[in-house]
Amino acid sequence: MAKSNILLPLLHIIPLLLNFQLLCHGKVFMEYIGATGKPVTFDQVPIEQGIDFHFVLSFAIDADPSANPANGTFLPYWASTLTPDSVAAIKAEYPNVKALASLSGWSLHDKKLNWYKPADPQLWITNAFTSLQEIINTYHLDGIDIDYERFPRHNESFAYCIGELIALLKNQSVISVATIAPYYSTVIPYIQLYENYGDLIDYVNHQFYTDKVRTPEGYLEAFKLRTAQFGKEKVLPSYEVNGRGIQGDAFFQALQLLEKNGFDIKGAMIFSADASAGNNYYYERKIQAFLLNSTHV
Repeated sequence: MAKSNILLPLLHIIPLLLNFQLLCHGKVFMEYIGATGKPVTFDQVPIEQGIDFHFVLSFAIDADPSANPANGTFLPYWASTLTPDSVAAIKAEYPNVKALASLSGWSLHDKKLNWYKPADPQLWITNAFTSLQEIINTYHLDGIDIDYERFPRHNESFAYCIGELIALLKNQSVISVATIAPYYSTVIPYIQLYENYGDLIDYVNHQFYTDKVRTPEGYLEAFKLRTAQFGKEKVLPSYEVNGRGIQGDAFFQALQLLEKNGFDIKGAMIFSADASAGNNYYYERKIQAFLLNSTHV
């Protein structure tokens, strides 16, 4: 009788542990979505249950509709099809899905966006925290992605403001995930951010497609450089659908070459679901299959 009492709780726990292992394969897939305004939806995108799948809604911007700086007050500018209800629905259907808001991006309509030095950094942080908390709560989001892409010559405020914002959002349990998205010409301010707040940053979505490499060998060299700058445990290889940089099967050859050279591929990032809709999400399917069958777990 005593043995049965011990086994009964274990019988309840074992299925939970198996389910947890299924959902936590140890790989992450980041998918930017909604940046172009096309009527893309979450349920169109193929999602493997054995991967931590992160939708990155693009973009929340601290600017008014005319692209005038709003001193840290963010508004959502992603596709109108990505509604709060649709976020809640895809997360309910797939427990392995999280959703993030990507901050800023390159432009708002035809107006280029810039990081600007706030006159009062603390006020910017307060405004950013308040406005993002509202967006995160409304859209059932789990985190933020930092994607400022243009900087003035003196941008010392960026690392402090963004780092303190991430710290505040995490410390107040508003978010559980924070990522950054540097590219070749924005590496310096992001390195400054990472050096001071790297323990709060979960993944680095480096935009390798901007590094002007089109061969697996060139991708390997770029990956070596970026992992030396940001740490090999957090940098994800990335791919732009119908875009710049390495394309087609050469990308998968690059992933294999990374593994042959001892890199443990933690996951991958794609920009973006908007472009993939036209090819039935071929790269999403193939990259997730690669991650699930990777020799490194």
